[in-house]
Amino acid sequence: MLKLLGVVVALVVVGYLGLCGALYAFQRSLLYFPQPRSGPPAGEITLPGLAVDVRASVRPHDGPQALLYFGGNGEDVSQTLPELARTFPDHAIYAMHYRGYGRSGGAPSEAALQGDALALYDLVARSHARVSAIGRSLGSGIAIRVARERPVSRLVLVTPYDSIAALASAQFRWLPVRWLLQDPYESVRVAPAITVPTTLVAAEHDEVIPRANTERLLAAFAPGVATLIVIPDAGHNDLSRQPAYGLALRTGL
Repeated sequence: MLKLLGVVVALVVVGYLGLCGALYAFQRSLLYFPQPRSGPPAGEITLPGLAVDVRASVRPHDGPQALLYFGGNGEDVSQTLPELARTFPDHAIYAMHYRGYGRSGGAPSEAALQGDALALYDLVARSHARVSAIGRSLGSGIAIRVARERPVSRLVLVTPYDSIAALASAQFRWLPVRWLLQDPYESVRVAPAITVPTTLVAAEHDEVIPRANTERLLAAFAPGVATLIVIPDAGHNDLSRQPAYGLALRTGL
């Protein structure tokens, strides 16, 4: 009987370790969903000085104001560019294609995408005196890091989270996710260092990012820095189709 019990325990341990190994090995395929660029390469730039080609879709505009946009984990930002152009007609707009997305080379990771985002800021700041940043969903964790490392004018975080580690831990409660996760995107640790005016835009019925996670991020900012706008009757993926969305973005900038 004891021998049988030992075999069962061993099988359970092996199975559990196998699940941990699978999560570690395939975690980035669960986090990133690279999208091809659906349009022609016109209006696209390649960021200089990087080891791989990283591209951004651009709507040029003369003047001091520019906007950096960092999209969601399954977003083709070239499709978002026209909407941003209508919402911000007085801004030059630069929407970054993450590594592995669109015509950008390489593979996505937190460190790589954050480095690319800083390179984009540095390029844009040469031509524009006031550079703001919008990050949506996954991109909120990139935009907030840019705001900590560079003097952005304003920051807008759309459907933001406190951390990917917190979201993943809630989804895989039986696994030691925080030990296994390679890209934790700990925005909640970055927020206290942000000093520029920041707007968080949440969907009332967000089925991907629980409101509690967004509110934990909000609470991490210093008093008076960040405000929260909740878009009624909106879900995570249809948020931008709500009439109040564009107004919320303009309010943030």
